[in-house]
Amino acid sequence: MRIVILLAAALFSLGPLFAQAPPRPASGELHAAIQKLGVLGSALYIAAHPDDENTRMIAYLANVNQVETAYLSLTRGDGGQNLIAPDISELLGLTRTQELLAARRIDGGQQFFSRANDFGYSKHPDETFTIWDKQQVLSDAVWVIRKWRPDVIILRFDPRAPGSTHGHHTASALIGREAFDLAGDPSAFPEQLEYVEPWQPRRLYWNAYSWGDTELPDYVDSTDVITVNIGTYLPKRGESVAEIAARSRSQHKSQGFGSAGSRDNQQEKLELLKGNATGKENNPFEGIDTGWDRIRGGQAVAREIETLEAGFDFDNPAASIPQLLKVRSAIRGLEDDYWKAKKLAELDNIIVGALGLYLSPTTEEPYAAAGDSVAIAVEATNRSEVAVTLRTLRSAAGDTTVAASLARAEPFTTTLHYVVPEGRTSSPYWLDEEWELGMYTVKDQQQRGKPESDDALEVTFTLEIGGQEISVTRPVRHHYTDPVDGEQFQPFELLPPAFVQVGESSYLFSSDESAPVTVKVTAAAPTLTGQLRLQVPEGWSTEPSAHDVKLDRRGQERFYTFRLTPPAGQSQGRVTPRLSLDQFPGQSYSRRLVTIDHAHIPTQRAALDGGAAVARVELATAGRTVGYLPGAGDAIPEALNAIGLDVNIIDDAEASMGDLSRYDAIVVGVRAYNTLDRMPVYQPRLLNYVRQGGTLIVQYNTNRRLKIDEKDLGPYPLQLSRDRVTVEDAPVRILAPDHPALNFPNKITAADFEGWVQERGLYFPDEWAPEYTPLISCHDPDEPERKGGLLVANYGSGHYVYTGYSFFRELPAGVPGAYRLFANLVALGQTK
Repeated sequence: MRIVILLAAALFSLGPLFAQAPPRPASGELHAAIQKLGVLGSALYIAAHPDDENTRMIAYLANVNQVETAYLSLTRGDGGQNLIAPDISELLGLTRTQELLAARRIDGGQQFFSRANDFGYSKHPDETFTIWDKQQVLSDAVWVIRKWRPDVIILRFDPRAPGSTHGHHTASALIGREAFDLAGDPSAFPEQLEYVEPWQPRRLYWNAYSWGDTELPDYVDSTDVITVNIGTYLPKRGESVAEIAARSRSQHKSQGFGSAGSRDNQQEKLELLKGNATGKENNPFEGIDTGWDRIRGGQAVAREIETLEAGFDFDNPAASIPQLLKVRSAIRGLEDDYWKAKKLAELDNIIVGALGLYLSPTTEEPYAAAGDSVAIAVEATNRSEVAVTLRTLRSAAGDTTVAASLARAEPFTTTLHYVVPEGRTSSPYWLDEEWELGMYTVKDQQQRGKPESDDALEVTFTLEIGGQEISVTRPVRHHYTDPVDGEQFQPFELLPPAFVQVGESSYLFSSDESAPVTVKVTAAAPTLTGQLRLQVPEGWSTEPSAHDVKLDRRGQERFYTFRLTPPAGQSQGRVTPRLSLDQFPGQSYSRRLVTIDHAHIPTQRAALDGGAAVARVELATAGRTVGYLPGAGDAIPEALNAIGLDVNIIDDAEASMGDLSRYDAIVVGVRAYNTLDRMPVYQPRLLNYVRQGGTLIVQYNTNRRLKIDEKDLGPYPLQLSRDRVTVEDAPVRILAPDHPALNFPNKITAADFEGWVQERGLYFPDEWAPEYTPLISCHDPDEPERKGGLLVANYGSGHYVYTGYSFFRELPAGVPGAYRLFANLVALGQTK
């Protein structure tokens, strides 16, 4: 009987830098995994975003209770800010997905997601559910519960307190509470029952908190609250649960959530919301059978595991192989399919680790495309004295009979060859289909909930050990040696044969004169020929209508220019490049390749829309030379270049010693005062630039972790707040209709605030000196007017502007009115 198991590296505590390498567990990790073999319990933690999860509780459940522990984040954090790169929206979601996976590799949990898209800050769950499809999100939560079968579900947020926190937060709690009841109901989402069975969890808890208050809310019944001491020290890990949790939380680098561990007793409170009472042991699993007694025939397995644990030799884990195989035989004889499969997967991980078996399929290339022949280098090395035979290798390249005895420290190597068929790619599955605000489109039920796409290629090693066959599946990885960082493993990807990308994210036309639009074509396959066209909105035209395309090698880039002519009247839309290839008739390629490369997560590649927003709009500019001081990262420089301004990036030398007077205006990037350590050096020079006649435009910052005193942020005092306006079409009131910033060179009206995306703005000042003039105001429903989003002050001979309005989102999205207003701010120094 052949048992195929995908061995999960997450069973062992691999750090994020080694997440792609074959697992190589140490003896302490193997012993902890053996102890976990005796635990048949599971927990599910539910919240809204990456970084919402309580890593202390997850680390405690996974490492002290040793239950299967997972976190369901309803979103991938797409709507947040990014402290480490300019990527926002779906690209930020891709980064934050991997940060969560890096966190789980440290704290021992697993990860799930729903199809919900983080559309930005929401102030109430009612608003959230007008944008999320509640039934789809609820379906995904029920699906995860039925797949994971948790005994205990823990909510991060209180379902009884709408409006007290982010609307997504409370929405996640409401979803979790309802899913708790529906998961066991076969009439709820019956289409799922083709793959899973109904499952009723035993208990639902709220991980109670009071956000700085010493007491919990009045409506909490203390008799329903248990207190868990999560300050446990784990000798096999050499650190406390809190220290593990801090390392886990520190993976949320894009959010600036680096944390320090602690070594004292720490308490977490859990309030029982549904299910049977816990008792007095302050253990969320009290009274729930989490041992082998919970399944028929399990007592015999438990006895074999006890013998295994008692005889484990830390200096020679391979000595336990005979007993490990006895445990395996006992588990294989069980009838329970769910725990049988889970525990066999854990056990096979332990067997491979105890043998020191190194099983690795790798390639020299990071990716391949349709038509390529992929050479997969396979290594199998046994680093024990136990007899191991490699019987077969199975992959998309076919089955290969090997029948090789793996002698100690004598690597077996071979090469497999796979020809990539057309249409097979490995892009993030939730980005494959067009999506709408609030929800991603995932049609395949079995893909829903997965944290990431399945590996592009895998190789299954069928081994014979002590008379038993074990099939171990390993993902194919790109393997190389970096001259600085040494041996590296990264994901191997299957890509489309070509990528196309318009040169800018948006194009604005202030007249009906044509302008050049350049399209980059990149070959992912060795040789490509075909035709490139530019699909345009109605009333627009291109010259020529098509370009012949020829690329001779993989990685080659060529650029093709169209003259794009707008209509006479105002118009908005998108242009989309479409490439048809002679090698693949009937197919059209219109996506660009995006690569995200950060040291703390694996390299990510995604194929996204290669087009751009276009608009014919009345737009004038005044002032030509703009300096840009980068902050946390945004696409403002490219956007300003697109309307004819000459933008220069200001580096440290120029900011601290250079002549700033050459600029008509200087724009400071988002959160620069939160991220640039040398801001105390730059700020006096920036204000002096204003005093001497310059225009300084400061984009939003938060009042937490400012690099300068808040009183020095502007030439006159202003106070940052958490105020924001999340409704992107909230009505805007003009407060200073005669101010030059609203009149020159473009007359700003209410129409300029139509078509904005995600939000109006965030972190508006709520107090400011009388020298500042608030220009416009808006507010979310049932909230007071927010006047601090755009403040202008004269200082010396120049102009200081502070804006919380989200130009960093609006300009790349091609919002015409945002361009017109920003052009006016740049032109302040040109007014008379």
